[in-house]
Amino acid sequence: MPGPGGRRFGTRIEKARDVRGTLRRLLGYLRPHRVTLVVATVLVITTTLLDLAGPYLNGVAIDRFITQRDLPGLARLVLLMLGIYIVIWALRVALARLMVGMVQKVMRTMREQLFGHLQNLSLSFFDQHPHGDLMSRLTNDLDALGRLLAQNVTDLIGGMLSLVGIVVMMFSINFWLALGSMFVFPLMLWFTGFVGKRTRQGFRDFQMRIGQLNGELEEIFSGQKVILAFGQEGATLAKFDEVNEVTRDVGIRAQTYATLIPPLMGIFSNANIAILAGLGGWMVIRGWATVGTIMTFYNYSRRFAGPLRQLGDLYNQIQSALAGAERVFELLDEVPEIQDSPDAVVLDDVRGDVIFDHVNFGYVPGVPVLKDMSFRAEPGRTIALVGPTGAGKTTMINLLSRFYDIQSGAVRIDGVDLRAYNKASLRRKLGVVLQDTFLFSESVMENIRYGRLDATDEEVIAAATLANADQFIGRLPQGYQTELSERGSNLSQGQRQLLSIARAILADPAILILDEATSSVDTRTEQHIQEALLRLMEGRTSFVIAHRLSTIRDADRILVINEGEIIERGTHDELLAQQGFYHHLHQSQFRGQPAVAGD
Repeated sequence: MPGPGGRRFGTRIEKARDVRGTLRRLLGYLRPHRVTLVVATVLVITTTLLDLAGPYLNGVAIDRFITQRDLPGLARLVLLMLGIYIVIWALRVALARLMVGMVQKVMRTMREQLFGHLQNLSLSFFDQHPHGDLMSRLTNDLDALGRLLAQNVTDLIGGMLSLVGIVVMMFSINFWLALGSMFVFPLMLWFTGFVGKRTRQGFRDFQMRIGQLNGELEEIFSGQKVILAFGQEGATLAKFDEVNEVTRDVGIRAQTYATLIPPLMGIFSNANIAILAGLGGWMVIRGWATVGTIMTFYNYSRRFAGPLRQLGDLYNQIQSALAGAERVFELLDEVPEIQDSPDAVVLDDVRGDVIFDHVNFGYVPGVPVLKDMSFRAEPGRTIALVGPTGAGKTTMINLLSRFYDIQSGAVRIDGVDLRAYNKASLRRKLGVVLQDTFLFSESVMENIRYGRLDATDEEVIAAATLANADQFIGRLPQGYQTELSERGSNLSQGQRQLLSIARAILADPAILILDEATSSVDTRTEQHIQEALLRLMEGRTSFVIAHRLSTIRDADRILVINEGEIIERGTHDELLAQQGFYHHLHQSQFRGQPAVAGD
C-alpha cells in the first residue's frame, strides 16, 4: 500500500506455517485454566466410559434376559441403562457450560492482547495492511479459534477416547471379530491425513481471501459518497465481483477437500459392517459367538464409525481454526517500528522549543522526502509551513509526532532528542487539529472529552465555548448529549472542525499542530474557526500547514517547502519582498483581488 506521497513501504515478512508452534502458543493461553481443563478431561473420560457401556449392555440383554425370557431382569437392566444415559446427559451439559466459560475468558484475553498490540504498532503498519483484513483477524479468525477450544477440543478428546475404548472392549470380548472389524481402520487413518494436509492450506487461503474481501467492503462503504458522485457504481461492482470471484474459487477448493472425508468415512463404515456381518454370522453358525456378541460388535462398529466421521469433520474444523490462529499470531508477532528506548524519559514540563537539526527522511530507503532540513521554533512562536502538495509538510508533522523515525539528523524538543522521550508522554503534549476531523459515534460531550478523558462536563463546556462551538451545540436536538453518526456525518465540516478545536483546547497541549484546519469551510465559518484557533494558539508553540496564505499572514515565521527542502524562510512581508517562490504563490492566489495593506 502506498505511503504519504505515493511511496511504498517495505514488504511484510511472511511467517512460517508451523502447526506445532501454533498449538504450543495456544497451550500457553490455556495454562492459567489448568484446573478447569483437568475437570473437563475427567468429565469427558467419564461420559465416554459410560457411553461405551450401552452396546455392551445391549448384548447382555439379548444373551442373558431376552433369550431366557427374564422380564424382571430385563426391566432392571433397562432402568440401569436409562440412568446411565441421564447421567451422561447431565455430565455433557456440565462439560459444555464449563468449557464455554473457560473459552470466553481465553478469547477475552486474546482480544485484549491483540487489540492492545495493534494500538502499539507504528503508523506505517496500518498503511500496509487493509483495515478489513485486520478486522477479519479480530473477529472471524478469533471466532473460529473460540469454536475450536469450546467444542472441537472436547469432541476430539471424546472421539479419540471412544475409539480406544471401543477397540479395547471389542478385543476383550472376541479377538477374531475385533481383528476383522479393524480391517478398514488403517485406510481411514491414511485418507484422513492425506486430505487433511490439503484442507488446512485451503482454509488458510480462504480466510486470507475473506480478509481481503472485508477490506474491499470497508473501503467501498467508506467511499460510497464518492462512488455515487462520480457514477462509478458499475466499476465498483465489477471490482468487487473480481475479488468475490477469487474468494468463491478458493472457498470451493477448500470446501471440496473438506467434504471428501464424511462420505468416504461412511463407505468405510458400511464396508466394516459388511465384514462384521459375514464373519460374525459364520462364527455364530460355528458356535464360536453368540447373537448378543454379534449385536454388541454391530453397535460398537456403528459407534466406531461415528467417532471416525466426527474426527474427519473435526479435522476440517481444526484446520480452519489453526489457519485462523496462525493469522492471529502473525499479527501478534508484528514488531512496532517505533519503540521506546529502555531508558526513555517522560516529557512533563514543556517549554515548546522545537529544533529540526539536519533532518533526512524517506519512507523508502534511497527515496528522500526531507533533505537536510534545519530550523528552530522558539517557545510560544507560530511557524507556518507552505508549499505545493507533496513537498513534505505533512511528513514534518509526522516526524514531530514521532509516527516515523528519521534516517539521520535529530528532532529535539527542549534540547532533548524525540527518540529519548516516552512516546505516550510526547503525544500527550501535542495537540492536533486536522483538515479531516475524525469524530466517533458517540455524544458531542464524549467526542470533545476525548481530548482529556478525566475532564468534567463543566470543563468540556468551557472548552466548547472557547472554540466558538457552544452556540451550534445548543441548537442540536439533545445539545451536548446528541449522538453523532459515523465520523460525525450529521454535522457540517465547519462544525466538526470546531469540535476538533474544542477537543484540542481541552487537552491543553504545549505544542499545537494545525493541518489545513480551515481549507474546507465557508468564509463566515472560517472566521469563527480562526477566532477559536487564535485562542488555542495563544502561548503555545504552533505549527500551521496552510494553502490559504491569508490565514498565516501573522505567523512569526513562514517556511516555504519544496521537494523536501526549505527554500525560503521569513515573515509574510519579508517573503513578499524577496519576490521569490512565496511571492509567486501569493500572487497566484490573490490575483484580481484588491491589494491589502502590507502585501
